[in-house]
Amino acid sequence: MALLPSWAPNLHPLVIHFPIALIIVAAFADLVDALFGRPKWLASAATTLLALGAAGAIVACLSGQEALETVLMPGMAHPIVESHRTWAFATTFYFCVLTVIRVATAFRTPLARRYRLVLLLVSLVGVAGLLQTAERGGRLVYEQGVGVIGSSLR
Repeated sequence: MALLPSWAPNLHPLVIHFPIALIIVAAFADLVDALFGRPKWLASAATTLLALGAAGAIVACLSGQEALETVLMPGMAHPIVESHRTWAFATTFYFCVLTVIRVATAFRTPLARRYRLVLLLVSLVGVAGLLQTAERGGRLVYEQGVGVIGSSLR
């Protein structure tokens, strides 16, 4: 891909951090919404951030699949890649389903505190899956050297 900078082996490292940040900020908004006196727009902001994060996670999954064709992987990296891919697909699916549910229920106003606490719990479960995915991705780069300069197949 000619539009990529020379230091980037593929699109994946350029897009992956956006959904991570968006989803974590959405969960933080849910925390504020559930536990404190909240502005009325906060639940909508959390849903919007979550939707953007889920869309970004889809792009990250697709770019990760494509990245497998552009990087050299040591043999020890293969089980970590499979685990990372499994967690990534499961986490992306989770956030896509959560986004659909949140958008479908966004028109219920006002939301009871109990419902807001459930949203917080569901968001935190998703963030735990996101952290598992990210941990495996980090291991691929920092332990196995996947995608670092000198390891590209280009």
